Amino acid sequence: MESMSDTLTQYQQIVQQLLLKYAESKPAYGEIEVQTVFDTERHHYQIVHLGWQHKRWVHHCVMHLDIRSEKIWIFYNSTEHDIAADLVDLGVPKHDIVLGFYPPFMREMSDYAIG
Repeated sequence: MESMSDTLTQYQQIVQQLLLKYAESKPAYGEIEVQTVFDTERHHYQIVHLGWQHKRWVHHCVMHLDIRSEKIWIFYNSTEHDIAADLVDLGVPKHDIVLGFYPPFMREMSDYAIG
C-alpha cells in the first residue's frame, strides 16, 4: 500500500508531466508565451498564456489543477483537452480526480470523486 507521501509525489509528477505536454501547444494567434506555474510546496499547478494579440495584452490562466487530500482537483480548463481522461490514462483512478469546476451536487452524477 502506498503512503500519503508516495501518492502525493506520484500525483505531482503526473500533473507536471501532463501540463508540460499541454504547454508544448502554442496558440496559433499573437505573440503568446506559454508558461507552466508549479507550486510544489502548496500543490498548485497552472498553465498561463501571456503576451500580445494584435495590440491587446493577454494574460490568461488556461488550466488550473491542485492536489488536495490525495486527490487531483481540476479547477479550470479552457482548452479542448480532456484533463480527467488524460489523468486516468496516466494511471490516476477516477476516485482520486475531482471536477472542482462543478458544484458538489453535479459531481455526484459523474464517474469522478465528489471531493
